[in-house]
Amino acid sequence: MQMEKNAASPARQRLASLFDDGVYQELGAYVKEKDAPAGAVTGYGYVNGNPVCAFAQDQSAVSGAVGMAQAEKIAKLYALAAKVGAPVVGIYDSDGAFVDGTAVSLNAYSSMLSAAASVSGVVPQIALVAGVCNGSAAVMACTADLVIMTEDAELYLTPGAEKNAGSAEVCAANGTAALTVSDTDAALAQVRALINLLPVNNLAGVPCMEYAPPEAGGSGLTACVQGIADGGSVTELYAAYADAAYTALATVNGATVGIAATNKTDAGLTAADCEKLARFVRLCDAFSIPVITLVDTPGFAGNTETELAGAVRAMTRLAGSYAEATTAKISVVTGTAVGAAFTVLAGKGSNTDISYAYETACIAPLAPEAAVEFLWHDKLQGCKDLEAKRRELAKEYAATLASAGSAAQTGVVDEIVTPETLRETLCSALAMLEGKRVTNLPRKHSNLPF
Repeated sequence: MQMEKNAASPARQRLASLFDDGVYQELGAYVKEKDAPAGAVTGYGYVNGNPVCAFAQDQSAVSGAVGMAQAEKIAKLYALAAKVGAPVVGIYDSDGAFVDGTAVSLNAYSSMLSAAASVSGVVPQIALVAGVCNGSAAVMACTADLVIMTEDAELYLTPGAEKNAGSAEVCAANGTAALTVSDTDAALAQVRALINLLPVNNLAGVPCMEYAPPEAGGSGLTACVQGIADGGSVTELYAAYADAAYTALATVNGATVGIAATNKTDAGLTAADCEKLARFVRLCDAFSIPVITLVDTPGFAGNTETELAGAVRAMTRLAGSYAEATTAKISVVTGTAVGAAFTVLAGKGSNTDISYAYETACIAPLAPEAAVEFLWHDKLQGCKDLEAKRRELAKEYAATLASAGSAAQTGVVDEIVTPETLRETLCSALAMLEGKRVTNLPRKHSNLPF
C-alpha cells in the first residue's frame, strides 16, 4: 500500500514557520481516520533553541475534522511533552468533529482535554487560533495558558450566536484572547517571542538573555513600566480587556518577570480587572516567574452594580491567587493604595516578599475624603465652604497619616524609593530573591471561589 503525505499542506507550512530553520520531526504522519488523513500534523523541534512540541490542525485533510485518530496523535504529543518537559503549541483551524453518525468524536475531545489538563502548570501551553475553532475545540484551546488569535479567526462554543460573537476583536475584549495579530505569520512570530520569555517547564529557571537599556518616554503607568523593563522586552497581555488592570511579560536585566499593575481610574477595580490580575499571577506562579506589582488605585469598585454582580468572588480569587503564590513577589505603591486593594496587592496578606512605595504615595485604610469625615469631622463643623475644607483636610491626611513616610515608620512598607532609583532597587531585590524557596501546606488544590 502506497503511503503519502501532503508536504505542502498549510499545517506543515505553519509548523515549519514555527520551528527554527523550518526543521522539525513529524510524528504519526501516516495515521488515518478511517480512510482519510487524521486531520492534524504533530511533531517536535526547537524554537529559539528551546525544545517544543506542537500540533497544527490541517484544513487540507478533511477540513481538520477531529476524530479519535487525531485525538490520539495529539494526546501522544502531550505525553511526550510531559516526559521531556517541553512547551506545547497548538495551532487550531478545523471545521469541527469528524462526523460518522456515532458519538466517538465526543470521546476524542475528552481525550485531548484530559491530556491538556494533565500538563497544565507543568509545561507552558500556547494556543494559536488561525481559523475556525468551535465547540469542544474552543474549550480545548482555552485550556492553554495563553490564546493568540489572528484577526480573521473565530473562537466560539455554539453556532448561530450573534454575528461576530466569536471574532478576534470580541475575544480580546472579553479576555479570552491574550493577544490578537494581523495574520498567521505575525501570530507565529508572537508565539516564538513568548516561548523565549517563558520557562520551558515548571522546574526550569526563568530564561536569561541579552538585553537593552530601558526606553525613555511615555507617561503614567507606561513610563513606569518602561523605566523598569529592558528596552523592547515588554509584551502586554489582555490589553483590550479590563483597562483598570495591566499585565505584561518582560525582562529585567535579561531575566523574565511578570508585571501586574493597576491603571488608576476613579471607579476602582472591577470584577474583570480582578480576574485579569488573578489569572496572570497564577500563570507566573506556575512557572516561578517573579511578579512585580505596581499599585495605584482607589480600591475595589464599590457600587450597587458591582455588589449585585457578585464581584466579591473575583476579588477573593485575586486575594487568594496572590496569597498562595510562592514565586518572588515585589510590590511598589506608585500612587494611591486604599483599603483592601493594598492588603490584596501589596500587604502582608499577599505574602509579598518586599514592598516599596514612592515618596508621594498615599497608603490608607480609607480614601482620604472618607477618612476626613471619620477622623476629623469636628474640623469640618461650621465651615463656610465645606467642600473646599474637605479637600484641604484630605490633602493634609494624605501627607501625614496616609503618607509613605508614615507607612514606612509603621512597617506597612519596607522602603521608600523614587522613580529614578526604582529599577536599580528592583534589580537588587530580584537578584536576592532568585533563590527563594517556599512551599505551601500539602493539599490536593486550593478551593478559591470561581
